[in-house]
Amino acid sequence: MKSYKDLSPSLRTIMTPGPVEVDPRVLRAMSYPILGQFDPEFTELMNETMEMLRDVFQTKNQWSFPIDGTSRSGIEAVLVSVIEPGDKVLVPIYGRFGNLLVEIAERCGAEVVILEREWGTVFGPEEIIAAIHREKPSIVAIVHGETSTGCIQPLDGIGAACREIDALLVVDAVATIGGVSLQTDDWQLDAVIGGTQKCLSVPSGMSPITYNERVEAKVLKRKTIERGLREKGSAVADGKPVASNYFDLGQLQDYWSPKRLNHHTESTSMLYALREGLRLVLQEGLEQRYDRHKHHEAALVAGLEAMGLTLYGNPDCKLPVVTCIRIPNGIDGESVRAMLLNSFGIEIASSFGPLKGQIWRIGTMGFSCNQKNVLHVLGALEAVLLWHDAAISSGKALQAALTVYARKEEERPC
Repeated sequence: MKSYKDLSPSLRTIMTPGPVEVDPRVLRAMSYPILGQFDPEFTELMNETMEMLRDVFQTKNQWSFPIDGTSRSGIEAVLVSVIEPGDKVLVPIYGRFGNLLVEIAERCGAEVVILEREWGTVFGPEEIIAAIHREKPSIVAIVHGETSTGCIQPLDGIGAACREIDALLVVDAVATIGGVSLQTDDWQLDAVIGGTQKCLSVPSGMSPITYNERVEAKVLKRKTIERGLREKGSAVADGKPVASNYFDLGQLQDYWSPKRLNHHTESTSMLYALREGLRLVLQEGLEQRYDRHKHHEAALVAGLEAMGLTLYGNPDCKLPVVTCIRIPNGIDGESVRAMLLNSFGIEIASSFGPLKGQIWRIGTMGFSCNQKNVLHVLGALEAVLLWHDAAISSGKALQAALTVYARKEEERPC
């Protein structure tokens, strides 16, 4: 019989747009003893997680809970639960994940209307608002932060425009939750989907979501209790029920409510991780956390530009937690990435689709977003590029980043 070595993953400096490094306190939380999913001690942890999610999403929504699965599970749960066959869904696309929203909506039987912008740019909110009034969709689905292009979409006024025609606004905030300001209630967002493995610095495996009464009303119209759990008077949808059992928000509501109606077995250790990750976010403070991400972004950008590298995308809509860099002419981008990983233990990301082979993407997210990591990646990238005979300015990147950090120190009160 083949024998296997003890599991011992390498220590990496992870500077990708996800996953990112996980706070040791989160890893410690995952090692705690397993509780039964209906143990009162565990259901209290579920309740606390919902409370903290409301604070992080900046909402008073009753329904704020995680979907067990990667970030895509949260997107699917919301879309499959609110989209009925024939619904018109408007999707503005400015990168890979807008296309994902289109694909899921089409699989739900929606009539999808697409707006498209060149990758590296975003829409003016007025463009989307005009399309909402013109198309009168039932649902608008949009990405807040596109990790594929390093751009962030302003959402000003889009929620209000949706309310005017009674459309639901669904926002993919997987890349921004916990790292960039996201005001669910003030921006009138009806449903928001987050991810754990990016700015929350929790391992991939859960997708926090929140949604309001407008979404709940549509969910309840389609609600059906699972056949094996039905009692006399149980809900059975008059129309077409949600096509997925696992992602049915109507059933998941009952699981996360005081009813605790059995739906699935909760991912105990992942819930511990999410609860601890959220606790750490709130302990740091949302505004302080947003400021930290902007601060380290500024140092990284200063270093890259001092090195002579060119950033990709419109700087006016740059996503603070992802920085995209054009690969210099004549340089093998994958060779650079491999040397960073093998010689320095640093991982940065390549890209895909129309940007494949054209850009690198560096994430400054969550626990990975710190001065040590920024300086490490700048110094290593400079060394590797010089090794590849790239025409860059040597000796300037770290000095430029250190200048940003020194300036911040001077600004601190005594």
